[in-house]
Amino acid sequence: MIERQSTKLRKLLRAKTFLHMPSVYDVIGGRLVESLGFEAAYIGGYVTGGSTAVTEPLLTMNEQVAPARLIAENINIPLLADAGSGWGEPIHTMRTMREFIRGGVAGVHIEDALYPKRAHYHKYVVHGIPIDEFVEKVEYSCKERDRSDPDFVVIARTDTCRALGLEEASLRLNRAADVGADFGLLFPRTRDEAERAPKVCRLPLVYVQSRGNRDGRPLLTRQELQQMGYIGSIEAQVVLCTAFHFLKKALTELRETGDYTGMTQADYVASRQQVEDLIGLNDYYEIEAKTVEARQAKDRKS
Repeated sequence: MIERQSTKLRKLLRAKTFLHMPSVYDVIGGRLVESLGFEAAYIGGYVTGGSTAVTEPLLTMNEQVAPARLIAENINIPLLADAGSGWGEPIHTMRTMREFIRGGVAGVHIEDALYPKRAHYHKYVVHGIPIDEFVEKVEYSCKERDRSDPDFVVIARTDTCRALGLEEASLRLNRAADVGADFGLLFPRTRDEAERAPKVCRLPLVYVQSRGNRDGRPLLTRQELQQMGYIGSIEAQVVLCTAFHFLKKALTELRETGDYTGMTQADYVASRQQVEDLIGLNDYYEIEAKTVEARQAKDRKS
């Protein structure tokens, strides 16, 4: 029997493994993350919305579940996912949990943002739902977890620290702990809040490393976060924005000069080989050699 990714994730957590999770949006990104030794991967709403040119607040549940399923099916490390606001109220949130579980995802975070989200959510405007409504969503998400896959991880996320401070955010996560959430996620505004958060929250915390943020939230290394007591870190923009930055540079040079000099021919040969290795192309070659190529060779002799 194939071991669920959620079970693998629970084993990592029991072993006190710090989860350093780059946010990917396609299978090749997920396989690259896995090949480099990361413990787990993550798919965020920001990268799904950005890579599809839709933007996160407009994503449907299926538009987030589908790439998550595809990535989860094709990597051997756990994938966690951004489940937004669960796409509705508790009954919708329960269905959201089922869909991610059926897709082989190891866990999700569920947040206290208004649904549907507004586009100016990305301007750091907080539209937090009342705390009792948030706790209900988390509670029924956990009920679905317990029924469908007890190893599935439910992370309670609150955005309220940005507007209302650590006291309100920690209160929400502590209420979420009471109804079964496994972990918590908030957005400290300062280094001091980042250091205090694990001390005032009863849930172990995951940190969101948001490179390029425009509200001054601190960027902290994996080592610093471990020392502060966090159990994991989501690298929210490092894959999408880094790829975009260097691809734009390459395409600009190509357009302006008709050539690209940022990589040598040897670099391209190596890169192509690495891509082919990650997608398992040699395995396909071997199968073809034993089947269609073998028949063709036999036909030529006859």
